[in-house]
Amino acid sequence: MPSPAIAERPRMIPVAVHRLRASDFRSYSSVTVDLDARPVVLTGANGAGKTNLLEAVSMLSPGTGLRRARLTELTRHGAARWAVSARVGNRDGETAVGTGLTGEAGAEKRTARLDGETVGPMKLGAIAPVSWLTPQMDRLFLDGASVRRRFMDRLILGFDPEHGPRASRYERAMRERLRLLKDGRRDAEWLNALEAQMVENGIAMAAARRAWAGRTAQALTAGVGPFPAAEIALEGTLEEALAHRSAADVEDGFAETLARDRTLDAQTGRTSAGPHRSDLAVRHVARDAPAALCSTGEQKALLIALILADARMQSVERGQTPILLLDEVAAHLDPDRRAALYDEICGLGAQAWLTGTEPHLFEALGDRAQRFDVRDSELTAAG
Repeated sequence: MPSPAIAERPRMIPVAVHRLRASDFRSYSSVTVDLDARPVVLTGANGAGKTNLLEAVSMLSPGTGLRRARLTELTRHGAARWAVSARVGNRDGETAVGTGLTGEAGAEKRTARLDGETVGPMKLGAIAPVSWLTPQMDRLFLDGASVRRRFMDRLILGFDPEHGPRASRYERAMRERLRLLKDGRRDAEWLNALEAQMVENGIAMAAARRAWAGRTAQALTAGVGPFPAAEIALEGTLEEALAHRSAADVEDGFAETLARDRTLDAQTGRTSAGPHRSDLAVRHVARDAPAALCSTGEQKALLIALILADARMQSVERGQTPILLLDEVAAHLDPDRRAALYDEICGLGAQAWLTGTEPHLFEALGDRAQRFDVRDSELTAAG
């Protein structure tokens, strides 16, 4: 059964793909699939094209998709360009969303369109918030902090679509500042302008992370059925400073740090302070242990708990649930946890895309899902 919190609140509006089209994308020469808002189950042998379809959906949102591939790597072998389009429904109605590869060879870029109007890819976040779990993310708690920052920042986009553009502006200014320092060009006016951009966007990034961590921590405390309760904490100088000082004071302090560290950053070739060095700490409550010291199964359960908690908070605060892409998740769960996951997804009203090699893994979903067999990158509706 869904958790009590889910059962008691009014049904929220899911973000859902109603029609998906992809051409020359990965293994697909052309595919069109019509859908409703229910979960989508894709079954087929390894290499059939299931994950490629999830990746196509992930490209309807900002960023580089669930595999973080180069744009040119997404093009089907022998083709020139890839394109993905969809009709996406959310609380504001339905929007035609499109994205694809354009530009001359060697100067390719990604473009995006909303209802026929060309926009920057970052604008996609306001239409189609998407969260995902893939087998490659099983090492989230073991790898470096950058992996956890990407995971956290992706989830924040569901609450704050401007978080991505802020991060891009911060990183551009940081790269340009570091380039000037390494080249020995100490133009104070130019450096001051770049550092002002880093301060403005960096503080906003840290504030958005604090807001996300605060709201998500509430949903994580209770856990979901057999998924563990967890505690999260941000580890970063800016995030920690914002807990005790005003934003204006933190801005002044960050600006002073950047100006002071110019020589150090020039020598080391990296920016020593800022939100690009923050981390997300996760702790298993019942075990009273950091996630990195938990078993592989416990880490998987913690990851699912995080994704579900974030989706719950989006449904409460924004009145809509994100699209969830869950690649090969069911195979690693026992029957009780699989049933609990499906109940939570359906309780949220989320359009979750689930992949697996065996149809029996999704029996507990019953008629609550729409099902497709995938073979040689072709889809067939299943019973």
